[in-house]
Amino acid sequence: MFESLKKRLSGAIGKISDKVSKEEEEAQKKDETLTGKVTKEVGTETDFYGVLQKEPVTKGTVKEKETIKASTETIEEKTDEIESLQSDEEDKSGLLSFIRHKTISEKDVDDILFELEMALLEGDVALEVAEQIVNTVKEDLVGRKIKRRNDVAEFTKDALKNAISEILNVDSQDIDDLIVEKRKQGEPLKIMFVGINGTGKTTTIAKLATFFIEKNYTPVIAASDTFRAGAIEQITHHADKIGVKIIKHKKGADPAAVAYDAVDHAKAQGKDIVLVDTAGRMQTNVNLMDEMKKIKRVIKPDLIIFVGDALTGNDAVEQARKFDEAVGIDGVILTKADADAKGGAALSIGYVINKPIQFLGTGQSYSDIIEFHPNWMVEQVFG
Repeated sequence: MFESLKKRLSGAIGKISDKVSKEEEEAQKKDETLTGKVTKEVGTETDFYGVLQKEPVTKGTVKEKETIKASTETIEEKTDEIESLQSDEEDKSGLLSFIRHKTISEKDVDDILFELEMALLEGDVALEVAEQIVNTVKEDLVGRKIKRRNDVAEFTKDALKNAISEILNVDSQDIDDLIVEKRKQGEPLKIMFVGINGTGKTTTIAKLATFFIEKNYTPVIAASDTFRAGAIEQITHHADKIGVKIIKHKKGADPAAVAYDAVDHAKAQGKDIVLVDTAGRMQTNVNLMDEMKKIKRVIKPDLIIFVGDALTGNDAVEQARKFDEAVGIDGVILTKADADAKGGAALSIGYVINKPIQFLGTGQSYSDIIEFHPNWMVEQVFG
């Protein structure tokens, strides 16, 4: 899961480490070349350089003393030349400078940030999310002290993990707590599902019903997608297979009336949760959005959950944004996460609409759904 994103980010960090190693080796070669050049020049200009390496001369003619003085001055000049050339190298931008200075500057991380941003965008991460992650990494790196070459890659990886954790950590309500609270009020928890056709919304409702049954809750399903007869048949098929009561009307009936009847049934029978299916049409369909708004007005759902296909990447992010603007979204379920190698939608969608991812669909069976936890995804990408 998320293998592509993991591979791309790992590759970016690897490139950073390789670049540091290459520039450090080049720096060492330049130092050796400069030192050798100056030593040779000193030896050529005065034969007395060798004398300086022997025992100090305490006696001698004035001429000999002047020669020693001239040789010493020549060596000092060449030493200054080495330091000057090294200083010029240090002033150049790039990773080399902070290897020498031991402190990462803003200019030093340009290459690092470029590599990371490209890796994120290639992993289908939304541009605004990629930019936020890169900026967070930059803030974390600049000013850091390094002691050895490998620190650069390690610090970058740690900064990236922290940045992704921040992106994924969106406040969410615990569904178990909500159910307990609604029980005290003598009400079922009402969850309304929205999303376009083809995302696996109907199957996801059946999976979530199974999830709640396994936690000893009693759900009921409302077949409020009355636009298509096939949709009613499909949700009925799932409900029958998992043994859940379904409330349905005929094709063309008022979707809000179906949802209302399901809530009424749950109250009368003491059931814990009402799962409301809705028509899956494009988020730009005005009539559909009006229909959603009516259901919302009639039953006043406790949660409105957007169901998106993880494989569609930025399309899922844009769909979630539109549904949030139209009816307001409280959370997200991403389907087909098991087949999503890139991971861009999972990393982007919660941040863009500032709503939490609550579940991931991970397969074809009714039990293939898991609660989403940010730390789990960080481990998937960096573990």
